[in-house]
Amino acid sequence: MNKLLCCALVFLDISIKWTTQETFPPKYLHYDPESSRQLMCDKCPPGTFLKQPCTGRRKTVCAPCPDHYYTDTWHTSDECLYCSPVCKELQYVKQECNRTHNRVCECEEGRYLELEFCLKHRSCPPGFGVLHPDMTLCEEAFFRFAVPTKLTPNWLSVLVDNLPGTKVNAESIERIKRRHNSREQTFQLLKLWKHQNKDQDMVKKIIQDINLCENTVRRHIGHMNLTFEQLLKLMESLPGKKVTTEDIEKTVKTCKSSEQLLKLLSLWRIKNGDQDTRKGLLHALKHLKTYHFPKTVTQSLKKTIRFLHSFTMYRLYRKLFLGMIGNQVHSLKISCL
Repeated sequence: MNKLLCCALVFLDISIKWTTQETFPPKYLHYDPESSRQLMCDKCPPGTFLKQPCTGRRKTVCAPCPDHYYTDTWHTSDECLYCSPVCKELQYVKQECNRTHNRVCECEEGRYLELEFCLKHRSCPPGFGVLHPDMTLCEEAFFRFAVPTKLTPNWLSVLVDNLPGTKVNAESIERIKRRHNSREQTFQLLKLWKHQNKDQDMVKKIIQDINLCENTVRRHIGHMNLTFEQLLKLMESLPGKKVTTEDIEKTVKTCKSSEQLLKLLSLWRIKNGDQDTRKGLLHALKHLKTYHFPKTVTQSLKKTIRFLHSFTMYRLYRKLFLGMIGNQVHSLKISCL
């Protein structure tokens, strides 16, 4: 490893530690009407809700969440979150709901979650392994921060060496290199690594936050109820290789209206691995103006684009992903001195 890379890793390690330092318990700013002062109050821990904020004479008062409700982070909310409903068909309860965790459902063995359905895995032919090519909008939005502005020839190897947990094997890396361009290689590597390490605590947190992101995207997109003609125009407006009319017809027949656009965007991304979906939607919006699309549809698309590009996604990346790699970088720093 050359000196320039070592120096960069040392700087990254220092910056991560500086940006992730927090007081404990975590604090928040609260205006106290009794003293007319801004106070630094303790946040409430997981499993509780904020009953009373602190005052000049009393600390923050937190109370336990009632049955079927939870909170899983330090927070300032005066109510707990309601646990997810029972698991869907072909799913089982991996972890039951309690005061500090939501209910976790997983598809049965041999199936994977696509939107809200547990679909069967396809068998790979002899000589091939699983690459997990499908990527959600939120995975793309999260992982894009890991792609450097200027890619070096050995970037993928550096990333593989620094990712904790179970390593992606050399055969899978070579297949990723053969099938994808430089930018997409990083996405596919991280997705495969996430799948292989899904039982690690830090990766569980990444998966949980990506799922929360996807729920937000569904809220923006799921209520559109686009007609077949509108879906056709929208997919035609995206740049690059087009999703076929046959695929759109099949999606309309087999998917709920709230899931159709997400499924079609997934198909478009598979065909256009070198494209950024967020930029593709921006491109489509410009062309949709000539088709007089309903204002509610264009507004929902704009909200989705803004959310996927938001600082929230970047902070999530810094908090979870960089913090995790930072531990590995620290050990590299020692070997470089």
